[in-house]
Amino acid sequence: MKSLEELAAIRDKMKSTVLLREGHNDIRIVVGMATCGIAAGARPVLNAFVEEVNSQGVADKATVTQTGCIGICKYEPVVEVYESGKEKVTYVHMTPEKAKRVVAEHIKGGRVVEEYTIGSAK
Repeated sequence: MKSLEELAAIRDKMKSTVLLREGHNDIRIVVGMATCGIAAGARPVLNAFVEEVNSQGVADKATVTQTGCIGICKYEPVVEVYESGKEKVTYVHMTPEKAKRVVAEHIKGGRVVEEYTIGSAK
């Protein structure tokens, strides 16, 4: 059993993660977490997005959330980025390393990482 102090620290750490996933910001990062996505590695991708949004200081403008099947299973893990007033961007074959770059360049810098999008998928 953990001590009360350890449990409180875990609770406080997880609070920011839960708030991040439930927020209503201008940018929504949606990770496909159906069975196919999870089998393809979506869980570490989701975790990487949550960590990077926090560590890169964009939690005030971006929300990370999850959804069920997006419908393009052969491209899993799939991440969709929705921005107010812009067309949705669909990233495919995502990895935690790619997630870091997407947060740095797209979410923080405003430039879509074209080579990770569905339009450039092979």
